[in-house]
Amino acid sequence: MDKHLLEILCCPSTKVAVRMARQDELSALNRSIGKAVISSNSGAAVANPLVEALITQDGATIYRVDEGIPVMLVDEGISTKQIVDFPN
Repeated sequence: MDKHLLEILCCPSTKVAVRMARQDELSALNRSIGKAVISSNSGAAVANPLVEALITQDGATIYRVDEGIPVMLVDEGISTKQIVDFPN
């Protein structure tokens, strides 16, 4: 992802800056998705693992990145509180 774009993006709800999710964060999220226990902020089940994602600097919300395009919609965000083994 373009570094300049990343510097200007923020959570559409809280306005907290975002960063690229680390591999350990994606792995924890994808394990939970595999167990069918993850839903988006809209309540819809998240069925597909994420290859790339952005996460808020406070670690509260994850936004998927589809083919290099960040999906920064409040309803599509994923709360990390749902992920039992999410790294701090």
